[in-house]
Amino acid sequence: MPAYKAPLRDMRFLLNEVFDYPGHYAELSNGKDADPDTVSAIIEECAKLCEEVLAPLNLPGDEEGCHLENGEVRTPKGFKEAYAQFVEGGWQGLSHPTEYGGQGMPMSLGLLKAEMMGTANWSFSMYPGLSLGAMNTVMQHATPEQKAIYMPPMCEGRWSGTMCLTEPQCGTDLGQVKTKAEPQPDGTYKITGTKIFISAGEHDLTENIVHIVLARLPDAPPGTRGISLFIVPKIRVNADGSLGERNEVVCSAIEHKMGIKASATCVINFDGAEGIMIAEPNKGLEAMFTFMNTARIGTAIQGVCHAEASFQGAVAYAKDRRSMRALRGKQEPDKVADALIHHADVRRMLLTQKAFAEGGRAMIYFAAQYADHMTNGVTEGDAKKYKYWDDKLGFFTPILKGFLTEMGLEAANQGIQVFGGHGYIKEHGMEQIARDARIATLYEGTTGIQALDLLGRKVLVMTRGKAVREFTGMIAKFAMEHMSDPKLRRYAASLAGLAAEWNVLTMRIMLIARKDREQVSAASHHFLMFSGYVTMAYFWALQAAVASKRLAEGGAESPEFYKAKIATARFYFDHILPRTKGHATSMLKPSKSLTKLPIDSFIFE
Repeated sequence: MPAYKAPLRDMRFLLNEVFDYPGHYAELSNGKDADPDTVSAIIEECAKLCEEVLAPLNLPGDEEGCHLENGEVRTPKGFKEAYAQFVEGGWQGLSHPTEYGGQGMPMSLGLLKAEMMGTANWSFSMYPGLSLGAMNTVMQHATPEQKAIYMPPMCEGRWSGTMCLTEPQCGTDLGQVKTKAEPQPDGTYKITGTKIFISAGEHDLTENIVHIVLARLPDAPPGTRGISLFIVPKIRVNADGSLGERNEVVCSAIEHKMGIKASATCVINFDGAEGIMIAEPNKGLEAMFTFMNTARIGTAIQGVCHAEASFQGAVAYAKDRRSMRALRGKQEPDKVADALIHHADVRRMLLTQKAFAEGGRAMIYFAAQYADHMTNGVTEGDAKKYKYWDDKLGFFTPILKGFLTEMGLEAANQGIQVFGGHGYIKEHGMEQIARDARIATLYEGTTGIQALDLLGRKVLVMTRGKAVREFTGMIAKFAMEHMSDPKLRRYAASLAGLAAEWNVLTMRIMLIARKDREQVSAASHHFLMFSGYVTMAYFWALQAAVASKRLAEGGAESPEFYKAKIATARFYFDHILPRTKGHATSMLKPSKSLTKLPIDSFIFE
């Protein structure tokens, strides 16, 4: 099983030298306590929890899985004790207001915590992770009285939460939701229906589970305009916040999945369960998606997690395992054979993993600053500020979620490849990483949905290309500033060309789509991947520029660390970035290549 070591050096490099988080936190209304020493102490303590408590449970948790017994789910051995330590450390409320018992830290610190926890044990991290979505929804849309009852125990971690959207007949198309909400004389509602794929929908870690449920009122209009949002607790909650009787909420099954087996993915039946409405009637979908951008960043982190976990396991194995001699000559003449890491093709796989993990981390940390400003708008009651930053973040979230989870899956597969046949064996833990990584490209919207959201909604409809122009403007500015630097010219020139090409491709698709609307769907995947590779290239060039400056002037890390950054950036531009050429070509090909084959011709019996 790969041992996990939190990448604290890389985290500090991004926080302090690349993105100036100390200056960023100084601008936030809730950032005054997030000084460098405090932030360092927080990530170090979280690293200990992840390395010493959560990581050792990852492989045995996968082997044991969850057990459903009479409607109650029992999590794997050790999870309950680990969760108690998590609660004792105050980790659940790290980025939530102090008035509810949280620590009031910026949201970005919660994302740093999520990365370390997710790399150590993604299945475990989903239990408190799903609670964050429920907490954010309650925090923004519930009444003050509802917040006073539900937020403190959720911030503490005594209660957990879920988001109940999907039903057997609908996933992404939530306009088909059938769950009913019948008004009662006392102001509550009876919720009846079935929700599926509910992560952490039932477990033994907390004393109560607060379900946030989409349902329809009797007189609701059809489609997405007629969905309301409800709090439906597993255990009824009395007016004073104490727990009452069991609600009519039953877990009828848990899914037997390809991966994340220690996370309970549940079928939840609501049989006239008591619920209370939050937000406005028939405006539930809008409220549910308030924090969707940050939720998708949380899923994008999974791509970084699995790239990092697989990379750490593969590097350790490649240093130890010996096979043949390197083509450039014996590297370890006193050994029977050279270690795998001396072979150029193995280096290709390891550098791919490293590039995706560290490049993805930089992308997340950049977006996390937008998320901090956005959540400040919520806590300050400044709707205009919230919308401004939510819109800016909205352009990046489909790129982060769609691209990084695909790259995380690729990195996980490369890790197995480095191990060879041993990577396919359970005891080494590499195949588990690949199985766990697979779901990240599916939930919170598949890669195809992210691609359509990016191109069809965010770029063509909402901003008519402005979002691309703004970000490529940032890239072009970087390119111009570094074009005269002989050490960075190659990155600057490449980025300048790609920034221009990104805008041209956007305009060409926009023009083609006027005559052929199907072109948007046909081009969307390639547009997303092109966008992802170019975005990551920018952040690798940015890291290389900072590393080059620190080598010349001195920095907090060793010269070897900065040299490794520059070498990895060079690898990314040489070996990964050329993939953009294929995507650029394919996205402009006619949609008829995809649509003209008759359905009956897909298979012949």
